[in-house]
Amino acid sequence: MKNEGEIRIYVACLAAYNNGYLHEQWIDATLGEDVIWDQINEVLKTSPIPDAEEWAIHDYEGFEGLNISEYEGIQSVVEKAEFIEEHGRLGAELITYYGDMETARKALEDDYAGVYKSLAEFAEELTEQTTQIPDSLQYYIDYERMARDLAVNDVLAIELGFDEIHVFWSR
Repeated sequence: MKNEGEIRIYVACLAAYNNGYLHEQWIDATLGEDVIWDQINEVLKTSPIPDAEEWAIHDYEGFEGLNISEYEGIQSVVEKAEFIEEHGRLGAELITYYGDMETARKALEDDYAGVYKSLAEFAEELTEQTTQIPDSLQYYIDYERMARDLAVNDVLAIELGFDEIHVFWSR
């Protein structure tokens, strides 16, 4: 589920910006904290305003819809970028849903039930794996209704596209 585009931030020198200059640079957010800090320090050092010290993130790309704030910490940016690089849009959706990286990571490691064409397909597979259904009753089972009940009480379903529903057990 790798992210197709580059994951990067657009860092601006605020001293230059506040004096009417655009002195900014795109930085690959997957390079690690040390490299990013080196590049931010280079932006500040080469600023048209002497002794520039302050910077901000003025734009970002490749974070799959996840918001990055103007003053987000570099460690947080790197953690999010690496998670999205590994898990793509699903990773971004989990961070957004849970609100933090640790819970999103835990959901992927401990609660992931798989990807299905629909939640009804998941309900059908779950039922067939856990219950012996007599042949005379198999056509009377309403998997759509079971899927709705599962979504309300037992699972988180994240739809990433047509016939692509990622299912997680709720805690």
